[in-house]
Amino acid sequence: MVVRLSAVICGAAIMFACSSAAMARTEASYAANRAAHDASILGTASTYNPHRPGYREGGAETASGERYDPSAWTAAIQTGLREKFGGVHGGRARYALVEGVNKKVIVKINDVGPLEPGRIIDLNERTMRLFDPTLQRGLILNVKVTPLRGDHWTPGPIARKVTASEVGTD
Repeated sequence: MVVRLSAVICGAAIMFACSSAAMARTEASYAANRAAHDASILGTASTYNPHRPGYREGGAETASGERYDPSAWTAAIQTGLREKFGGVHGGRARYALVEGVNKKVIVKINDVGPLEPGRIIDLNERTMRLFDPTLQRGLILNVKVTPLRGDHWTPGPIARKVTASEVGTD
């Protein structure tokens, strides 16, 4: 009787250990997916060009120290999101995936802004033209902006899927 009871207890302990290990893997997988999801932000994108008359944002030099280039694939992230995107002031520029209106682009975050409330990212003219070729809209609603790890990115439109291991901050 004692042997059978010991076997039952041992079996229960093994089942508990196995289920705990499986649960830990599931939780780790969930945490990785959640981290990738939490890394993304949703909001409104606008455009800026400090060299156009009537624009009050920025100047000739971006927060990263680079000159503003309307023909590059760049953007300014909202000041409050600098830490999530690796910061711009006093650090190197970072990269982000911007998705909206069924288009995706990798941009170099080399400035901070937007100055208008409710907007999360300011796209330079070239980048905005991908989403709004005539620049008539001025705003792109419901864009998803995801920080990308590392410095190996080539800014511009993309067609490939960015994996979960590539998103987030370093």
